[in-house]
Amino acid sequence: MSNHDPLPADVLRRKAVVYVRQSTQTQVQMNLESKRRQYDLVEEARRRGFQRVEVIDDDLGLSASGTVERPGFDRLVAWLCAGEVGAVLCSDASRLARNGRDWHHLLELCGLVEACVIDMDGVYNPCRPNDRLLLGMKGSISEFELNILRSRMLDAARAKARRGELRLTVPIGYVWHREYGLTVDPDLRMQEVVHLVFARFRQLASARQTYLSLAAERVHFPRPSDGKKLVSFDWTPIRYRNVMSLLKNPFYAGAYIYGKTEKRTTLVDGRLRKTYKHGKPFDQWEVVLRDHHDGYIDWAEFERNQKLLALNAYGRAGGVKSGRGGAALLAGMMTCARCGRRLSVAYRGRRPQPVYRCEHPSTQPHEPRCCTFGASRPDEAVARELLRAVEPLAVDAARHAELTFMQAQAEQRRVRELELQQARYDATLAERRYAACDPDNRLIAAQLEKSWEAALQRVQACERQLASLQAAHSQAEWPDFSGLAEDLDAAWHAPGVTNRARQQLLRALVQDIVVDVDEKAREVILVIHWHGGQHSELRVAKPRSGEHGCRTSEEAVEVIRRMAGQWSDEHIAASLNRMGMPTGQGKTWTAHRVSSMRRVRDIPAYKPAEGDGQWLTMSQAAAKLGVTNHRIRSLIKQGLLSAEQVVPRAPYQIRAAALADQRVVDAISRTSRPCRDEDDQQISMFSST
Repeated sequence: MSNHDPLPADVLRRKAVVYVRQSTQTQVQMNLESKRRQYDLVEEARRRGFQRVEVIDDDLGLSASGTVERPGFDRLVAWLCAGEVGAVLCSDASRLARNGRDWHHLLELCGLVEACVIDMDGVYNPCRPNDRLLLGMKGSISEFELNILRSRMLDAARAKARRGELRLTVPIGYVWHREYGLTVDPDLRMQEVVHLVFARFRQLASARQTYLSLAAERVHFPRPSDGKKLVSFDWTPIRYRNVMSLLKNPFYAGAYIYGKTEKRTTLVDGRLRKTYKHGKPFDQWEVVLRDHHDGYIDWAEFERNQKLLALNAYGRAGGVKSGRGGAALLAGMMTCARCGRRLSVAYRGRRPQPVYRCEHPSTQPHEPRCCTFGASRPDEAVARELLRAVEPLAVDAARHAELTFMQAQAEQRRVRELELQQARYDATLAERRYAACDPDNRLIAAQLEKSWEAALQRVQACERQLASLQAAHSQAEWPDFSGLAEDLDAAWHAPGVTNRARQQLLRALVQDIVVDVDEKAREVILVIHWHGGQHSELRVAKPRSGEHGCRTSEEAVEVIRRMAGQWSDEHIAASLNRMGMPTGQGKTWTAHRVSSMRRVRDIPAYKPAEGDGQWLTMSQAAAKLGVTNHRIRSLIKQGLLSAEQVVPRAPYQIRAAALADQRVVDAISRTSRPCRDEDDQQISMFSST
């Protein structure tokens, strides 16, 4: 149809529809001339003779590639089906559709209702074969053009990314410099908080524990003020997502990465839907340029962090699980020697106690598991072996712990100092803005005054936080790390040491533990694989049938056995309490409990010392000499009176013949008056008269 040919009267009686669309929101905001030209088609429709003109601009900012729903286009299709549309006006074919399905569907409907298609080039009647062919070619060219543009842009971006010159959106802590390219952000406070996150994760080996530790110290993290552009920042309390974004981003390891995510296309309700930001495996990343820029950590540490984060994921199959706490020390560390599976932890009993067991499914019904045993004895055996292995390095460990403690305090103080420095700068800037304002403009001056006052309050709050931190560090007692090297066992069982810390120490030295159970010998066989290639084997006896966990230690039983024949149950109970040996249930000893233990272990009862008169107790010796128990103890400490102890801290036993020793007799005969030697040449202070 020629541009000068009039439209049929039945077409003009219907309404004309002007379809307005732009692909992105940026085009809507910036490409104003294109939008204005599309709206001018209303006058073109009136010039063609249409009295009713409708404008559909619901699809502004939506792509016509067919991957998103367009409510305006759907409304146009509905009007065509109802026969209400006489002509469809658009600037070009790409405004209506950039995919063949929507384009040809629209042409088919226009041909059925004899509606025209009008663009800047002319008027087309889809009922005519030549116009239908020309419209089909325009639609195909529009679709082809979109693919060509997209492929050209992607190829250019990939080529630039392979050189490391494509300016991607960089994470917090980096900036693009006009001359030097990608560099570290010059803001020292921002650098310090990024270094602090990596240092704390290096110490705690857990992203969540790192977040909780920094949140407890009220550490702030920068957040873009507008939510997108990294131009200005607001310092807000750190969040868990901030910690994870730093730990998982390879940019902080000095690597330039491109193409680590992909888009996926699915068919939803007959329409293609694309989703983005789906992570790809490391070996499928398109561009990986190591040592491209200065990193906060090196690449080896980044890989270690990724492995550790993967192990921390609960329920992830394979690999040694990280120390997550719990009552079982060896949770996630042991492998079954029979089937090669990881042993799991279960809790049994009225007072739940941990039990290790293999979860390998049996091939035969009613077949028992590979192995099941309690956790207390293997945990104690491995802990003793660990302390024995660490003992030669205890001094170095104590020094390293002291250095780590000092570095942690210095990091906290440095963060507070930078925060105060930033607050003072903001206050100075607010003061300059208020001073430069015209005093007569009260609307602006009042707001600037409020901003200045808020900045000053922020400075005072930062000063109080820094002062309280310095006071806490100065008043707090430094841990005695030298004692750590001298008594590792006491440090291991210290009340302040959590089971999580013990598990992390174990995993720092032990790679894996292969376990098996010897049912004939009733022993648990533990083969410890240390980091570095060394191996050691432990055999732990399983409890006998009916033996419970609340058992008295063998050391306490040995003390009872050695003292039973010579001391009463009361003396034995007092000695055990002085030696700090509780009962199996953690209680103090009494004569009744000692008697019960003797009967269970078939230990003979007490034989009084008066039977033969050769041995005397301290009280009996004091009564025989006519002195106090304190005097007898003093003679024993001076070495004048010989005495014996069955075990350390047990009551003294004194032979009756030792009381007749001349040295003891001389010491007893002396009075309590101090002995002084007379000097003939000394002048008396007082007169003899």
